[in-house]
Amino acid sequence: MNHGTTTLAFKFQQGVIVAVDSRATAGSYVDSTRVNKVIEINPYLLGTMSGCAADCMYWERLLAKECRLYYLRNGERISVSAASKLLSNMVFQYRGMNLSMGSMICGWDKKGPGLYYVREDGTRLSGSMFSTGSGNCYAYGVMDSGYRPDLSPEEAYELGRKAIVYATHRDSYSGGVVNSKRPVLPHP
Repeated sequence: MNHGTTTLAFKFQQGVIVAVDSRATAGSYVDSTRVNKVIEINPYLLGTMSGCAADCMYWERLLAKECRLYYLRNGERISVSAASKLLSNMVFQYRGMNLSMGSMICGWDKKGPGLYYVREDGTRLSGSMFSTGSGNCYAYGVMDSGYRPDLSPEEAYELGRKAIVYATHRDSYSGGVVNSKRPVLPHP
């Protein structure tokens, strides 16, 4: 069954922007137009959903639980890098078992903004910009034309929104209301 979505996240000097569409498809049918594809792992970490919603939600909720246990054991928050590595290790054990998941783990830690892409086979990539789903090529086109590391929070927010709007206009499987999170910024 074909699935479709467009999610994106990018780092800029003041934080991380996450933007997603809100349509869930099942084959050529629109199943829902109001799906939240951003999962809060903790107040400093967000994950995105691309692929099978059940797979993404299960693994990111499990990651949230493990991050909470890390905090209780160590008395400090887990880093974005360590959280993404934890997710990568968890799903790696199930490679070849038809998981359908492409997730971005992003947030803020002692090192500043962090952004990682994790696939269902355990592949983990670090970067400053990622887009997943069937509309990602359209989102990358907008992102490439407007991205720079020194964007203001308002400019970054508008760039993320604009990239999702254009992607949902061109990709028939993506669509719906643009859900975007304000930048994940450090607490004072």
